[in-house]
Amino acid sequence: MSRKQLRGCMVCAAVFFCLTVISGEARAWQDSPSGVTQTSAVAASRGVIQAAAIQEHVEWLASPERRGRAGRDAYLVGDYLKVRFEAAGLKPLFENDSFFQSIPGPTREDGTKTRYGRNVAGWIPGSDPQLKDEFIIVSAHYDHLGSRAGSYFPGADDNASGTAMLIEAAEAFAKAGKPTRRSVVFIGFDLEEHLLWGSRWFAAHPPWPIENVKLFMTADMIGRSLGDLPIETVFVMGSEHGVGLDETLASLGSPRDLSIAPLGIDLIGTRSDYGPFRDRKVPFLFFCTGQHPDYHKVTDTPDKIDADQIASIGDYILRVTRHMANSDSTPEWTSEPQPRMAEVKALHRIATLLLEAEGFENLNTLQKFIITQAEVQARQTIDRGTLTDSERTGLIRTAQVLMLSVF
Repeated sequence: MSRKQLRGCMVCAAVFFCLTVISGEARAWQDSPSGVTQTSAVAASRGVIQAAAIQEHVEWLASPERRGRAGRDAYLVGDYLKVRFEAAGLKPLFENDSFFQSIPGPTREDGTKTRYGRNVAGWIPGSDPQLKDEFIIVSAHYDHLGSRAGSYFPGADDNASGTAMLIEAAEAFAKAGKPTRRSVVFIGFDLEEHLLWGSRWFAAHPPWPIENVKLFMTADMIGRSLGDLPIETVFVMGSEHGVGLDETLASLGSPRDLSIAPLGIDLIGTRSDYGPFRDRKVPFLFFCTGQHPDYHKVTDTPDKIDADQIASIGDYILRVTRHMANSDSTPEWTSEPQPRMAEVKALHRIATLLLEAEGFENLNTLQKFIITQAEVQARQTIDRGTLTDSERTGLIRTAQVLMLSVF
């Protein structure tokens, strides 16, 4: 790794310091109940979502004509989602048979209200009379940063990648024919880039009691990789707050040609639309492949997107969706997740990579000390084979110091 690459990796990993649990054996959930890495035969299948369709959506969403998908330009993207949902056979989710939920802005002097944006959602009713009023949600935000100083922000990865997956997943789920026992909802959130306002509004004004949501899933930035490094990994966060979710995900294998790195959401904080659902104690999963050098820049363009990767993650999310929508039970929220060795392995891996990287010698004494201490602390915990709650608290502090001091 060159000094330039090291610097890029450091900057991009500021919120995703846990680079990977990707030593050669990592093809899925590292902390499965049996302690054995899971690799499912179904993960090797080609799936139902096609990369060509994904690429077409991304190019449309991130095109110059969309001008960064903010304000009135996001309005047109909302129409695009509505047309695709309707054509797939999804039912409108909101009152008055509408696919749209308006997100209000300030009230004008004459008493009329302005509108900030719109959430777009369709659903497929469940077939079980006892379970059809329970919901599994699949989501992605479709807005981005708009245009500034004569330049537009394409947002190909953030989050045309997740939006493209959402469209194709909704169409594939609807075409499958046989409905699941629980109802399944597909939502495109607006205004994620503005303090998660779209998902915050939805969670505060849902079409049904929020406790009826048994699992919320969102995908944000799934078309690249952390630091643009060849790690072939998708980070899955939030499972630690759903009792039984780790075991369920382990049983479902991994996405095609990808590893799964489970991370605790407290390691990164609130980064996407899971925030309002987490705050209401709704079990959730957040899928992301990590931050890269083009994050929130005009250079986040469609030509850099890995459409096959997006399709693979979409197929996996569909697998999770169908399983949870048909399961006899759903995960219960827990505010006290159990410590997981996968997070220690992730910290050890990133510290080791930094120690070995070309350009390490150019860091200052404090930075070198922090990286070395992180590696030693993580290695000692791994060698011991146990992780207590207090040690995990120390792990979080070490990660935070690493981010602030090095990245």
